[in-house]
This record gives sequence, C-alpha cells and structure tokens, in this order.
Amino acid sequence: MTTMTRFLRTEQTMAFPHGRLIASRDGSNYVLAPDGWDRLAGSRPRHAMLVSREDAEDWCEREGWDLHLLDEVPATS
Repeated sequence: MTTMTRFLRTEQTMAFPHGRLIASRDGSNYVLAPDGWDRLAGSRPRHAMLVSREDAEDWCEREGWDLHLLDEVPATS
C-alpha cells in the first residue's frame, strides 16, 4: 500500500527567509535538513501551511535542494 506524503512550509524567519519544508507521512513529520529528512518530535509547527507537491518542488529549486529528496521521505515501520 502506498501512503501519501503531504508537504508544508513553515513561516519565514530571518534564518530561513523562505521558511522550511516539512513532510508529513504516516502521522510523522519530518523537516528537510542538510543531511536529509529529520523527524520532528511532537506535532507539526503550529503555523506551517500545506503546500502542493509543485510548490514543494519550487521551494527546493529556489533553495538549491535536489528534487529527488521529495520522494525520499522516510516511512515509519
């Protein structure tokens, strides 16, 4: 069975002017970090907004991330 991954973007901050990209899969949330996807403890950030896959791709291109990372969100066991 294939699970759906949803993408979110956090609010802009001085450190992250375009926000950060979060993926939600199987009830777990992950933030895109320099070494790949890091699992977030707790619930998703309160002000994170849902974005489409296309918007997530645009974010990756703007930030210089490999688009293939969007397909590498970990699956929970």
